[in-house]
Amino acid sequence: MNKKSIADIRKRFKLDTDLLKITDIYNVYIRQEGNEIYHEVSQPFAMLDREQQELFLNNFKKVLGGKLDAKLFEVKFQPQTEEQEDHTQRLLYDGLHADEVGQWKEEMQRIAGKMVQDVQYEKDIVITFIRGNYYRPTKRNSEESEVASRDEVYKNPFILCSMNQTVEPKRSLVFDFNEKEFKSSFVADPIINLASPISGFLFPCFTDNAADVNHILYSAGKANKPNYHFIENVLNGEEIMTAEEDKAVFEEIVKSVVGEEMDTRTLASVYDEIQRMMEVDEEEEEEESVPTLDTKEMTRVLKASGMQDVDTEKVERAFRNVVDDETYELKASHIVPNYNSKSIKIETKVANIAISPQDLRYVRQVTVNGKRCILIEVEEDTVIEGFTMLAEEELG
Repeated sequence: MNKKSIADIRKRFKLDTDLLKITDIYNVYIRQEGNEIYHEVSQPFAMLDREQQELFLNNFKKVLGGKLDAKLFEVKFQPQTEEQEDHTQRLLYDGLHADEVGQWKEEMQRIAGKMVQDVQYEKDIVITFIRGNYYRPTKRNSEESEVASRDEVYKNPFILCSMNQTVEPKRSLVFDFNEKEFKSSFVADPIINLASPISGFLFPCFTDNAADVNHILYSAGKANKPNYHFIENVLNGEEIMTAEEDKAVFEEIVKSVVGEEMDTRTLASVYDEIQRMMEVDEEEEEEESVPTLDTKEMTRVLKASGMQDVDTEKVERAFRNVVDDETYELKASHIVPNYNSKSIKIETKVANIAISPQDLRYVRQVTVNGKRCILIEVEEDTVIEGFTMLAEEELG
């Protein structure tokens, strides 16, 4: 799934829409000191009152929020074996196509059991499963004509899971109108923190309006901190790489090819070259295409950026040394900082500086009177606290 596909289904989680219908909801309560289901309840989603529905819908939006490969990850399922009866792909597929609610609940119950197996949670956990249908118009239409086109839609059955912690209620001071006195109030019932899900997933993934049952969209609780145990043992998914890890791999490969040191103009040229790759991809409107850098493309980028003594053999050797895989492909979007903001941070003992990637070439490290300094090229006078800085003598 790409960010457009995720954004589209995410915005459909709202009351009174005919483009997403939730049929069933199944809630499971797990006590922190145990590894079995303490309480469970399954019912039609329509049976919840509107306030509860809205609370859950906002929670489901949270599950699908965040950046791809930072908080959301498209995970490929591990191959199934004949003996593996509890493979999550099989459980989800069977639950998705179950005619009876009881069978769907049974499959979700087995997944919930895997979530608490060999895991000790710090707080009580509530696991929520829903299943329903997500509809997309077969043609692109404006918002005004969308309603008229809904007789021609793609119907996509789906299952979504959300995991949430409970928090202890706080004591508070209240005023009793009947007794006309102040009292301390304490509610013993734990509060389910639906505002910050700790994990979740969407099954299946959707590609070009078609269901991809070989992948699942996993949601981490925090950016760049996926739960690898959950991915491998609960979802039965293959290994993933975060955007942060991918960028670190890129940096190590470049260092292996050209060395540890690089001037800002060259680094800016590298970012410019990769940014052009992404802009061309967007112009071609290849929604599901993600520009990547393999050994061949990496060689081209480094050469185009003005680096000397770069060849394919060196780059292939660097890929083998860093990731032990010549066929590995780095996602371009993981490498380049955001071009629309001052996303590059330069931290020093004296000051912290934030600049955009395309302005990196205007920053240099120079030596003045034997001391290292950062030199920033500017086109206008610099004003500090209302005072225009006085130009000092030119550097040699």
